[in-house]
Parts: sequence; structure tokens; C-alpha cells
Amino acid sequence: MGELIPIVAIIFGCTIPMVAIWAKHKEKVAAMQVNTTAAATAEKAAQYASQVQRLEDRVQVLERIVTDKGYDVATQIEALRDTRTADQADAGVPLDLARKENV
Repeated sequence: MGELIPIVAIIFGCTIPMVAIWAKHKEKVAAMQVNTTAAATAEKAAQYASQVQRLEDRVQVLERIVTDKGYDVATQIEALRDTRTADQADAGVPLDLARKENV
């Protein structure tokens, strides 16, 4: 039994440093994963913010078109249809402006 004590001490003496090295390595890997995830999340957030800004700009343009030229656009479309030749006039679908104004 007395012979086993030095053998056990040698095994524990070698195992403890190896476990410490392995634990430190795992900690570094976890930190790298957190940094990678944070960078990817920040990049995604920037992409979404950019897309939202583009959509807001488009909505502002559409709002400006609707509020500034609302009925004028329909009048311009009808004027363009009136200027077409007779053979092209049958190909289009006329707007029913009277019905829209009554709604």
C-alpha cells in the first residue's frame, strides 16, 4: 500500500496541470465565440438599420407623391391615354375617375 502513494502523487501531479491548461483553453474558445457572435449581431443590426432607413426614405417619397400630386397623377394618366392613337386606345384599361371621386 505504501508503494501506491508515490504513484498516485505522480498521477495527480501530472493531471492537475493538464486540467488547468485544458480549462484555460476552453475559456479562450468561449471568449472568442462570444466576440464572434457579438460582431455578427452588430453587423446584422447595422444591415437592418440601413434597410429600415432605405424603406423610410421610400415611404417619404411615396407620401410626398400622394399628398402633393394625389389627384393630379390620375389626371395626367388620363391625359396620356387621351393622346394615344385610336388603335392603342382599345388596348388600355380606362380609369374610372368618377367612381373614385364618389368614394
